[in-house]
Amino acid sequence: MHSIAFEIGGFAIYWYGILAALAFVAGFWTAGRRAGLYGISGQAVVDLAPWLIGGAIIGARIWYVVYFWNEEFSGKPFWEVFMLRRSGLVFYGGLAGASLATILYVRLKALPLWKMADCLAPSIALGHGFGRIGCLMTGCCYGCPTDLPWAVRFPADHWTAGVAVHPTQIYESALNFTLYAGLAWLYPRKRFDGQIFAVYLCAYSVLRAVVESFRGDYPKRYLGGVITPGQIFSVLTLVAGVALFLALKRRKQKQQEPAR
Repeated sequence: MHSIAFEIGGFAIYWYGILAALAFVAGFWTAGRRAGLYGISGQAVVDLAPWLIGGAIIGARIWYVVYFWNEEFSGKPFWEVFMLRRSGLVFYGGLAGASLATILYVRLKALPLWKMADCLAPSIALGHGFGRIGCLMTGCCYGCPTDLPWAVRFPADHWTAGVAVHPTQIYESALNFTLYAGLAWLYPRKRFDGQIFAVYLCAYSVLRAVVESFRGDYPKRYLGGVITPGQIFSVLTLVAGVALFLALKRRKQKQQEPAR
């Protein structure tokens, strides 16, 4: 765990911020290259960037602050809420914020929503893979204790107190990179607009629920301490993904039916 990458004039530059920036650059670069396959200009993806980044950061930070208010923010100066260089983002909040920002952008620019969503979906997984490496360097999103040979140990002053824990950040990073590869392969083979985004929602919700079973950083769980908040949202995301897939597939089938 090395949260600080380097210092410039006494100002610390954190790995979390560097890898978050890398995540956005890699995501938009790959999405821009993919866009032309289905009639979206790469420039439209570039122009979307500030909207999506802003929505993602605001949504992710609001979710984090609300959930961890008592543990990290209660009784501290209010400006701590805006300290993003070290950590403090929740992916599902970021996904919600980015989705709302994207919807607003495509409506204003009269762009096809589901074509844009499909273009972005693989890159969301790619960027998330880099982001989880930032979590590892910071020490957040850590796992529960284990004696497995690939366990990691954070410093003694970490929340884990030096106990060996599951490297959940590595688990999720590797699974996200795998998901990116799968979605990038599927993209040119899709049958209807919105398919890639719907598949992303379904696949990510499953992989996240699996990784959540090894997480050890939640201050509270539900249903007798068995279910994490992330697993609850994974179930909701899976339901939404399946519903979206079926609805868009049915719409495509109706469009292909011969007129009577």
